[in-house]
Amino acid sequence: MTYLSPLGYLLGVEGAALLRGFREGSADRAFVEARITEIRTLLDTPALAHAEGVTAEPGTVGTAEVYEDWAPHYDAPGNQMIDVEQPVVRRVLDGLPVGTALDAACGTGRHTAHLHELGHRVIGVDASPDMLARARERLPDVDFCEADLHRLPLPDDAVDTVVCALALTHVPELAPVLREFARVLRPGGHLVISDAHLLSSYLRPTLPRRPGPDGRPSLLDEYHRPLSAYLTAALPLGFQVRGCEEPRRPRGFVATAAPDPLPTHPSWDLHHWCREASAAALEDSPLAVVWHFQLDATRKGSPSNR
Repeated sequence: MTYLSPLGYLLGVEGAALLRGFREGSADRAFVEARITEIRTLLDTPALAHAEGVTAEPGTVGTAEVYEDWAPHYDAPGNQMIDVEQPVVRRVLDGLPVGTALDAACGTGRHTAHLHELGHRVIGVDASPDMLARARERLPDVDFCEADLHRLPLPDDAVDTVVCALALTHVPELAPVLREFARVLRPGGHLVISDAHLLSSYLRPTLPRRPGPDGRPSLLDEYHRPLSAYLTAALPLGFQVRGCEEPRRPRGFVATAAPDPLPTHPSWDLHHWCREASAAALEDSPLAVVWHFQLDATRKGSPSNR
């Protein structure tokens, strides 16, 4: 069980703001005293002090259910993760040779569309029928199929490029999935991965999902990893690093207009209770990681890739 306390989260944000200020040298006396005063205010605010938290059960909702809810608005304007990640991924794709591309966990087809516009023959694969329905509406001429990342419906050496965007956070182990990517890639092929950054997973509010089988609010299992985990999985398969970027959360991410009343439940809008601390803790912090790997042609046939 995980108890999601709105007041607990806000105190964590205040603490993160102080620790970051100490580390980066931006926490002058006025800033530190303002944080201490605000912490006292938050503790003394009845709406927060008496707010009921949410007890949620981890792992009782799956990605299929969550993506069913997300599909209608997943890549609509305002999804900050996509706003930050997408330009970096597209810049990498723009520099790759045109050929056959696999968009693995393609979702609604946002990167599929860009690959198609660049002239690639694109194959889109996703495990969510609801996301695929959106992708097919957008790109009726592209081949899409429902499949799991662990069992890609492609023969060996089938594609020149694999893109996997914001999906590996749902995979318990990286190595089996990257092994599949290596299998379907041709010698010298390119792999472009984006994922949520480990640091962002700690700083954001944890949101409860729809009730699980026991009727309690649920938490989606997510696997946030240090950068070394990607290298540990990729390098033994013959992947070579061609680039790595950590795009950051923009400034001004807290909306100017505060909701009325201010929320006392797990929500992104909680940041309005402590706008200065939220900005100090989260702004310009790594939000995503984007990897560009290339498969070493001389390692393609080695046993580690099979």
